[in-house]
Formats: sequence, structure tokens, C-alpha cells
Amino acid sequence: MRPGPVGYRRAEVLRGGLGALVGIALAGLSASAVPGGPAGLPWIVAPMGATAVLLFAAPASPLAQPYPVLVGNTVSTLVGVAAGKLVDDVTLAAAVAVGVAIPLMMVLRCVHPPGGACALFAAVGTAAVADHGWAFALWPVGVDTVVLLAVAALVNNLTGRPYPHVPEPPPPPPGTDAPPTSRVGLRTEDVRAAMDRLDQGLDVMPGDVLALVRDAEAHALDRRLGQLRVGALMARDVRTVQPQETLYRARMLMNQHAVKALPVVTEDGRVTGIVTVHDLFNLDVAALDPVSRVMSSPVTTVGVDTPVSELVGLMADRGLRHLPVVSDDGRLAGIVTRAELVAVLHRALVGS
Repeated sequence: MRPGPVGYRRAEVLRGGLGALVGIALAGLSASAVPGGPAGLPWIVAPMGATAVLLFAAPASPLAQPYPVLVGNTVSTLVGVAAGKLVDDVTLAAAVAVGVAIPLMMVLRCVHPPGGACALFAAVGTAAVADHGWAFALWPVGVDTVVLLAVAALVNNLTGRPYPHVPEPPPPPPGTDAPPTSRVGLRTEDVRAAMDRLDQGLDVMPGDVLALVRDAEAHALDRRLGQLRVGALMARDVRTVQPQETLYRARMLMNQHAVKALPVVTEDGRVTGIVTVHDLFNLDVAALDPVSRVMSSPVTTVGVDTPVSELVGLMADRGLRHLPVVSDDGRLAGIVTRAELVAVLHRALVGS
């Protein structure tokens, strides 16, 4: 079988299949449990299969978010019911239903492709659908849609895919409060303006495009750095303190070894915090106070195999100057500083 344009990991494939299996089954069972309705009324309608594809295979799509799913399906069903009542010819009723449902969804900002199928199904459905009338939009279509949404939220979130999808928040406006990489690089408003200029109705969020571009930039930088890993850059001879040791000892270590930060580790070498020159000399603390009183905890760490390109965002945008490096078992392996990162970037971007 020829692969498609997008490759899916095994976990995503399993999520899509399992989610659709559970969602469709529960939707049908829930609708069938509702009493009343004419004989022969379907408990679940075909467009729900298309809704399941979006909810479980593409849950980050703007077309798969709760508002367009619920409103798109129900409003389009109402349009289909109206077309079936007002237009006698079946073919013309189908055309009117879909032709009205699509622009209505666009105006209401609830475009959901299966909504067009809901409109078509309601307009040309069985006699039971016609007898059920306007209630068809609530049951079974509304019930099916709500159950599918609930299962999508449960399955996606339990398997590590946040749903509903919330795009990355835009960075602050350019200025002193904006991260350095945002001040000199691509911003969300740039992406939004470009999408407006294209005027193609792109069904993607500007924040998602920005995240994609930044990820591509990070990979490009990683390639230019020769896929350099933190383990090759870090200092391995690291001075450390334990949480119960005094601030006096921490100051002594910093003075003796000319360092500006000390990782705070437990007896088995696991990083529990970090203490810096600022913590020791600019705060009103006593010399015999424990390090745990002023240390920053929890502390951001990176792995030995972390690409050096990822340090740019951590150190530039988040202002971190010292990053403890941990091994696979979580124990301290070294430390990397901003000075070392600048030296590497200088060699890669200027010296090459």
C-alpha cells in the first residue's frame, strides 16, 4: 500500500481505531436508549463515521473542535429537514440542503464536513426521518454527536493528545517583555497576516503554523550544528550541594571554584534544585540557613542526548543561565551554561 502524505505513529493509529470503535458503539447505544420516535428511525447516522475520523485521527484540526462539530452537525441537520419539507423533488432537496448548509456553517464559523452529510441525509432520508421532523436534529444526531465528543475528549486526553485542541498562545508584543527569539523572529501576527494575504481560507490556526515553523527552525539549527548533543558540550566536573547544607558552604564553593550556580542534589545524585549567586548574595538570609531555603525548585533540566539547538529557547526565551544535565536514570551528569552555548553558536553560525 502506498503511504499517504502524512505518516502516523503506531500510537496514533491505535488511538484512531480504538476511539472510533468505542465512540460509535456508545453513540449508537445511547441513542437507542432514548424512548419514543417512529418505527425504523436510525439510532446512528452515517455522517457520524466521518465525524469520528476527524475526532480521533485529526483532533487538532479546527474542523474537529467541539463548537464546529456540535453546531455544524445540528444546524445542518435542521437545514436538511427544512429542505425535505419544502422541496418535493428528492434530488433538488438534496442539492438545496447541502447548498444552504455549507454557507450557513461558514457564516456561523462552525464548518464541519460531516455537517454537509447530515444535511443530505436529513433531506433524503427514510420516511421515519421525515416523520421525526425537527426532532431528528436532537435525536439521534445531537445525541450521537455529544457522545462522540465526550469519548473523543476522554480517549485523546488519556492517550496524551490534548482535546479540545488549544493552539500555542501568541507571544507578547515586541518590547522588553517579549522573549528574544520573538523580538527578532517570526510572530503569530506575521503568520496571521500571511494567511490573510493568501486569502485561501486555510483551515489551520496561526499559532499552530508558528509552532511548526519554529520546530522546523530548531531542526535546521540542529542540522547546522551537526546534531550536536548536550553531552558533548556540558561540563562534567560539577560542584554540588545538598539541600540541608548551609548557605555559608555554598558561598565558599562558589568563591573557591569561580562558579555562579550550584546544582542541589540528593544523596543519590538526583537534582532537586539549583542555587545561584543571586540567591546567596542578594537575598536577606543568614549564613547558617539551609540551601533548601533559597534554592529554585523544581529546576529545569535537560538530558545528555538533548539537541543543543533546544537550549536556545530555554536560555534565550526563559532567561536560564545554568542548566543541570541529567542521565537517563535522572542523576546529575553535568551542567551547561549560557557562555558555552554562545561559543558553540558563534562557531556554527559565524565561523562556518
